[in-house]
Parts: sequence; structure tokens; C-alpha cells
Amino acid sequence: MLTLRKRYSARTTNSYHRFYKYKNIIKDMEVTAPNQVWVSDITYIRTVKGFCYLALITDMYSRKIVGYDLSNSLELNGCVRALKKALYQAKDIKQLIHHSDRGIQYCSNVYTQILKRNRIDISMTEEKHCYENALAERVNGILKDEFYLDQTFTDVAHAKRATKNAIKLYNEIRLHLSLNFKTPNMVYLKTA
Repeated sequence: MLTLRKRYSARTTNSYHRFYKYKNIIKDMEVTAPNQVWVSDITYIRTVKGFCYLALITDMYSRKIVGYDLSNSLELNGCVRALKKALYQAKDIKQLIHHSDRGIQYCSNVYTQILKRNRIDISMTEEKHCYENALAERVNGILKDEFYLDQTFTDVAHAKRATKNAIKLYNEIRLHLSLNFKTPNMVYLKTA
């Protein structure tokens, strides 16, 4: 007889910290263009030796992943690298809002100072409301369910290669019903 073993998951959000938590300023907002709202989240990727953590920044209008980083710890550095990648490739971010959960990484002084230096408004979910960051959660699910990032990789290097490939396919090949059967890249580049 075989029994299914419970798969353990990693907790990626610690919202019990001393840093300032910002209000949700995108709650009833209609997003009409790229680089108007970026949503951020962290998800875990399994390896034989434990978890590594994928920080994602997604453009809300086009659904394009504009920045990401995979690291072997939940420390701030992975989120900062993902943000810097997103900022490096962005063209026009004059009216940009950065939306995330209330995790310690996104509330930290280092992260919020980068946003403020770039004149990016800060928005966060209300206490324990994952639905307010639904797009970021949905992208995590797509990468895991459709691009097999939910499997256990041999090591971090293997996970990084798979993640890079999955994000490239997601941005450039996968058609979205919500984008009238266009890819995130097509929508982002056409209207950016």
C-alpha cells in the first residue's frame, strides 16, 4: 500500500516586523498601461537540499515578468536584485506604483528607499489579504503548474536554469485569455 506523503511548503511572508506598512492604493484602480503598477511576490522552489526563493516583479497591465531573482535565502538581497533588474529594463516609470504584500523584505528601509529614490509610489496589501495581490499569486501558480517549477530540482543551479527558461516562455510564448490571446511581451512592448 502506498500513502501520499504531505509536501511541505515554505512560508515566504513575515509581516510581523517593526517597519512601516503602507496602504493599498491600487484597490479600486483601473490599470490602463504598462509600467503603471508592478506587483511583487516571493515563492519557493524546491531543491534536493531544501528551498530556494524566487522573487518576482510583474507588470500588472501586460502580465509580463519584468524582474526576477532566485536565491537560496529569504533575505532582502533577492528582492533588491529583482527590483534593480526591473528598473534597469524599464523605459517610462513616471507614474509607477509598486504593490506587494507586507513582508519584511518589501517594508525594509533598503527596499523602500530604492522605490522612493526612483519616485515610485508604494502600495501594500491589507493585513492577511492575499486576494489583494492576486495577480502576483496567479503568476506564481502559472510558473509552477504550467512550467513545472513545482518539481524538486537537483540543486540551485538547476533551479535557476529552469526558472530562466520558464520565465522566457511565459513572457514570450504563453498566450493569455485576459490579453486577447497575446503574450505578455507583445502587450508590454506594443503599449510601453
